[in-house]
Amino acid sequence: MKIVPDTSAVINGILTERVSRGEWKGATVIIHRSTISELEYQASKGRESGYVGLEELKKLQELKRKGFVEIVFKGEEVRPDQIAVAKNVYVDAQIRKLAEEEDAILLTSDYTQAEVARALGLTVMYVPPSDLPKEPSFEKFIDKDVSSLHLKENVPPMVKRGVAGSYKLEVLDHPPLKREEIKNMAKELVELAKRDPHSYIEIEANGATVIQLREYRVAIAYPPFSDGWEITVVRPVAKVTLDDYKLSKKLIDRLEKRAEGILIAGPPGAGKSTFAQALAEFYRSKGKIVKTMESPRDLQVPPDITQYAPLEGDMEKTADILLLVRPDYTIYDEVRKTRDFQIFADMRLAGVGMIGVTHASRPIEAVQRFVRRLELGIIPQVVDTIIFINRGRVEKVYNLKLVVKVPTGMTEADLARPVVEVRDFATNRLEYEIYTYGEETVVVPVEEERSPVEEYATEGIRKVLSRLLTVPFKVEVKGGKVILYVSPSDVAHVIGKRGKRIGEIEKELGMPVEVKESSIPSVSIRKKKVVVKTGKEGYVEIYVGGELIYAGPTDNKGNVKFSRDSEEGRRIEAALRKGEHIEVKHIED
Repeated sequence: MKIVPDTSAVINGILTERVSRGEWKGATVIIHRSTISELEYQASKGRESGYVGLEELKKLQELKRKGFVEIVFKGEEVRPDQIAVAKNVYVDAQIRKLAEEEDAILLTSDYTQAEVARALGLTVMYVPPSDLPKEPSFEKFIDKDVSSLHLKENVPPMVKRGVAGSYKLEVLDHPPLKREEIKNMAKELVELAKRDPHSYIEIEANGATVIQLREYRVAIAYPPFSDGWEITVVRPVAKVTLDDYKLSKKLIDRLEKRAEGILIAGPPGAGKSTFAQALAEFYRSKGKIVKTMESPRDLQVPPDITQYAPLEGDMEKTADILLLVRPDYTIYDEVRKTRDFQIFADMRLAGVGMIGVTHASRPIEAVQRFVRRLELGIIPQVVDTIIFINRGRVEKVYNLKLVVKVPTGMTEADLARPVVEVRDFATNRLEYEIYTYGEETVVVPVEEERSPVEEYATEGIRKVLSRLLTVPFKVEVKGGKVILYVSPSDVAHVIGKRGKRIGEIEKELGMPVEVKESSIPSVSIRKKKVVVKTGKEGYVEIYVGGELIYAGPTDNKGNVKFSRDSEEGRRIEAALRKGEHIEVKHIED
């Protein structure tokens, strides 16, 4: 009896398993030298499959010494360039040819190899890989609130619990894992990824493998890339919609009607991808065609949102396909390298609505990344809206606009030049200017100065408004106009039915008034209580004039109530009379 195994039968252990059970006692195993070449090539690239295959052949040699089987090596070795260019197709063809010449049984666990060999009239023994559990064995370490699992040799398993911005690391009550345990788990994960139609291997490199196993993103690292065997498993623990972020109507309108170059920025683990998923579903609900560009593909989106990986390892080729598909919006997760920014810009300038996800510790850093890579004049065409996510919340929104002006701080009219204005979306306050200075493009923070007349007028207007309004507010005087900032829930009250109330305020002040939404909380004064409406249930900090006056929980309606006789109640009432700024910060557990 002659048996010719292909590379898959060697790597998966089918050959040694059958031989060690004595099923093929006295048989001759003929191994094509190209199999050795392929295993050597994989091992030289630091891929685990190569090392596993070579270990299996060493086991086979031991079985030969014990008299279980005879081993013969035949055929020509294959050059590394032949393996690299043709992948394993050339090797498989050489193995089939050897099986035909030797009139031997072709042993394989590769379904495609088996079907091709049968089509050629060869005798084939197709044996699927040894039975694997339907669920990965690492799931025994994971319960419902675990967001990531961290396994490393000689270290007890660790998990992170919680949601974006509020993680807690926990060491599990389990003995330190041995190297063999981690290696066996890694082998299991690779096989599961190959067999599960909803899973795939994203990256296989020298010392690292990245797998998307259904909802889990699995990163496997091993020497020489890392100092030991390690498996990290990340999964989403919360699925949210855009409604959960309680965005202002003004921002929702911009996202729906005007924003087409959106950059979602924030530090690692802040919840950027979760927000991107919510935004994808928002556009989908509005009848838009949405696609994604990801490496690895780990966004949790509905089936009708197609997720694309780098085509032949190149995201530029993916972009070329998407330009033919013409989606309304494309999510690019993540934009990090110079080429990513260029691809993002090319697609946006081609007319595709783009949503990029990028790391940044401050909102302005997201803009600065484009400054180094794109011409100044096209930056606002590529990115018009920046949404900064921190601790799972939308913390800051910028809008960008190109104007020709004299930069703030310069006085000579002949210094006018193209300037990219970066403004706070909620208040329209100019916070940064980007322009060329000499041969450099600079990002300059702007402190808008008001004249003594405006300062005096603002203080007088604040006193008048404190008498006219019973809700918290902020006020500015700019260009002969009063800008009044109030809570979104207080806008209708301030404007009044058919604008009657705001008309009375304008008549009293003798100036036009523009009402804008801000993050100011709504406060109501009752007979015995002062009620601060924070918007959602949880733990909050309340500041008056920048001073912390309360830190604690809300009730189940998101309200904090104080007695009017309490120190906090009196402080808030005084702030309302004086027009002082009242601020609420939600604190995640």
